[in-house]
Amino acid sequence: MDATTLILSRHGRTEWSADGRYAGSSEIELDARGREQAARLARWAAGARLDAVVCSPLARAVATAEPAARAAGLPLQRDERLRELHFGAAEGRRLGELRAEQPETIAAFEADPAANPLPEGEDPIAAAARAAAGLRAAAALAPGGRVLVVWHNTITRLALCALLGIPLRDYRRALPLIEHEALAELRVAPEDDGAVALLRLNAPLPEGTVEAANVAPGSGIR
Repeated sequence: MDATTLILSRHGRTEWSADGRYAGSSEIELDARGREQAARLARWAAGARLDAVVCSPLARAVATAEPAARAAGLPLQRDERLRELHFGAAEGRRLGELRAEQPETIAAFEADPAANPLPEGEDPIAAAARAAAGLRAAAALAPGGRVLVVWHNTITRLALCALLGIPLRDYRRALPLIEHEALAELRVAPEDDGAVALLRLNAPLPEGTVEAANVAPGSGIR
C-alpha cells in the first residue's frame, strides 16, 4: 500500500496570534486577515485532490477548515487529539510578561520546555503523544491518499518532533514557528512500517487554481 500524504495547515490568524499571545485551549475567533487566509486555503483545496479534511475542534481551526472542506466536497472531521496545547497561566499572555513576573520559571521553560511546561500548563510530552496519534489516525482516513489537517502552532511542532525523532526539549529551537498561510507536507507509511518523512515545512500556500497549484515539479503540494 502506498504512503499517505498529510498536508498540515495552521489555522488563520487571530488577534492573539497577531499580538504574540498564547491562545492554547482558549476559544479565539479568526480576525479579518484570518478569514481571508481561510478563504485562500479553500481556493487551494478546491484543486488539491484531497481525500479527507480533519481539524482540531477549537473554533479557530474549524473556521479555517470548514471552507476548505466545502471547496473540496468533503465532510469536515474533528479530532480532539489535534487541539492545541493548553498553556495554563500563559493563556492570553505574552511570554515576556511571564518572564518579568517569574524569571526563574520561564528560564527553566526556555531551557527545556518539555520537562518544564508553562505554569499550570499541559504536559508537552503527553500532548505530543496524543497529537502524533491524531496524525496517524488522519493518515488512516485515506490510505495512499491526501489528507488536509488544520490545527495549531505548538502542537504541530510537538507532533513533528515526536514523529521524526527530534528530542521534545528542542521543539522550540528546532521548529521555531509554524506560519499562517503556509503548508507542511508529511509522508506517512502504512501502519506495518510507520515511517514518517517531512517533505516540506512552511511552504507558501499556492494560489487557488489547478494551474498555479504546483509548488515545484513532482511536489505533493498541488
